[in-house]
Amino acid sequence: MKINEWTLGLAAVGVVSLASVAQADEAKLVPLNTALSSTTISGYVDTSAMWNPGTGGNVNVAPYAFNAGKHDGFNLNLVDIKISKPIDEGKFSAGYTADLMYGPDSAIINPSGGSSAAIREAHVDLSVPVGNGLVFQVGRFGNLLGYESTTSYSNPNYTRSYAWTLEPTLHDGILATYKVNDVVTGQIGVANTVTTGAINSQNTSGRFGSVIDSQKAVVSLLTLTAPESFGSMKGSAFYAGVDYGAGASGTAKADGKEKTHLYLGTTINTPIKELTFGAAYDSIWHMDIGGVDTGYASAIAGYSSYKITDKATFSVRGEYAHGDFLSALDGYTAAFPPKGKDFEGVFAATGTFDYSLWANVVTRLEARWDHATDGSSPFGGTFGAPNRKNELTLAMNVIYKF
Repeated sequence: MKINEWTLGLAAVGVVSLASVAQADEAKLVPLNTALSSTTISGYVDTSAMWNPGTGGNVNVAPYAFNAGKHDGFNLNLVDIKISKPIDEGKFSAGYTADLMYGPDSAIINPSGGSSAAIREAHVDLSVPVGNGLVFQVGRFGNLLGYESTTSYSNPNYTRSYAWTLEPTLHDGILATYKVNDVVTGQIGVANTVTTGAINSQNTSGRFGSVIDSQKAVVSLLTLTAPESFGSMKGSAFYAGVDYGAGASGTAKADGKEKTHLYLGTTINTPIKELTFGAAYDSIWHMDIGGVDTGYASAIAGYSSYKITDKATFSVRGEYAHGDFLSALDGYTAAFPPKGKDFEGVFAATGTFDYSLWANVVTRLEARWDHATDGSSPFGGTFGAPNRKNELTLAMNVIYKF
């Protein structure tokens, strides 16, 4: 029996078994690869090297996502494998996505850890031919709000912003997407919780600590895209979204209040086609970190990218964040002793040079400066006690996309 390379590839990742293929061949059934002809396998391998000049650079690091434990060393960040079948637009059609992440950075996808931490997204996609097309995603889907993506190479910078750090990453539920026209697209969904948690986790702690069957959250995003009539600004976009509802499983809301996340963002194309700008604002009331309500948090960021050549791009980001969440991010750092939302703050500036030397490879060099604006010294410290107001990070990021 001859087995083609496509079927061998599926067998290698466990999608099919060679025994089942052999049985189908003997029975003269329709080849399995015909049924899977529109299925694709993609992903990436993400690596880095990071350095903090001076001693004590790998302790009490700045509390943004994926920063802890990587300084002064070489790192495998994660391996992402995505298997998917796209839907066909304009008719009743079904597809799916199964996106798996492995490695240290996958822990943020599921803070509870365990084997389920590898599942980034897994949802069934259903297309309904209503108007311009209605699409449903049922299962575990990505967070709608935020300027940056969980997929690292899609972002203009290697290190993550404080805004991305305080945002949820995933929801379990059902999401509807409808494109009104070329300008307006709306998304709304119902999820178990606002906060990323274990798969299928729910919040059964009701208002004032009463126990109820379950509570649900609403997630939403409105996207406005500039049409052709905007000339050089066509394709620019404005985003506005709100998440509202229950936090992580087991969080008792003694004050009877739900979690609320407001997001505003924009990407602006300019008459200089190589130059783009972006901005984002996030605010969260009753932010939930590890089942603990850390109160109010907010972050604002500005972005700019300039495409120097077909292969070279330079991007900058400036941001400011404040709130008690900075001291509650135990998974990232022990920095920032809590001082209250009106005092605890951090400013960061990041510059990234991206040069595509090899096909399918992202290579980036980055410099980042974090500064505590509240008068504290939360960074560094050779023997564990922080003693710096500033943290300087130099990084190299190499990613292979397949």
